[in-house]
Amino acid sequence: MHDTVWFEIQGIPSVSIASSAFGQAAETQRKALGMEGARYVLVPHPIQDATDEEMRVKAREAFDHIIGALRDK
Repeated sequence: MHDTVWFEIQGIPSVSIASSAFGQAAETQRKALGMEGARYVLVPHPIQDATDEEMRVKAREAFDHIIGALRDK
């Protein structure tokens, strides 16, 4: 979330991507950083033990959500 806020301050549209286990942390961070409108997309947990193919599936499933979040400024 820190990077997303930094990019947004620079005028570069950004979206954080995190595991669904960290949704509350994303909410807390964007509020603590003073940018409650910072965008993020959650992908299914877990990430750490996912295979390359499982990560490709997660990426494909998240793609439209990420693009949508960038468009919803």
